[in-house]
Amino acid sequence: MKESITIARPYAEAVFELAREEGSLGSWSEMLKLISVVVTDRQMLMVLENPKLDTAFQIDFILEICADNLSQEGKNFVKVLAEARRLPQAPAISRLFEQHRLEEEGLVEVEVISAYPLDDQERNRISGTMEQRFGKKVSISTRIDKSLIGGSIIRAGDTVIDASVKGSLNKLGNQLAE
Repeated sequence: MKESITIARPYAEAVFELAREEGSLGSWSEMLKLISVVVTDRQMLMVLENPKLDTAFQIDFILEICADNLSQEGKNFVKVLAEARRLPQAPAISRLFEQHRLEEEGLVEVEVISAYPLDDQERNRISGTMEQRFGKKVSISTRIDKSLIGGSIIRAGDTVIDASVKGSLNKLGNQLAE
């Protein structure tokens, strides 16, 4: 994973600088997400990993799938990645780009994983707490994981707050094992 990030970082930073200069952070965000989805598709992986298909064919194939969803710069980026054999790093490039974009826009992305759906009051409470903690606007995404039993896990960048019943039971089990 670290190797992938190391390889992806210069690409993400170069695209970020270009997007910032163009004022097109949002459109680059969407293009990078699309490229990531395309190159990680199971059927597409068979094409990308097929040694009988040359780079030019792979580029044309990806660009045909993406059609008009890529700008000329986006198409050029696909070509650069393909020619450098870096298409598998597209998801890492996209993630790093998103981190830069959120930082630039003064946002922090918070993922809340809970055992049950959150109501508006709970979302607002978590959002307010995270805004105070990070001093930035918060964008919350939620996911349900019934295995948590109750409570939630909150992730924001490198910060993880595990307030789930499952997490508490695991901690208790570890303490009893000592």
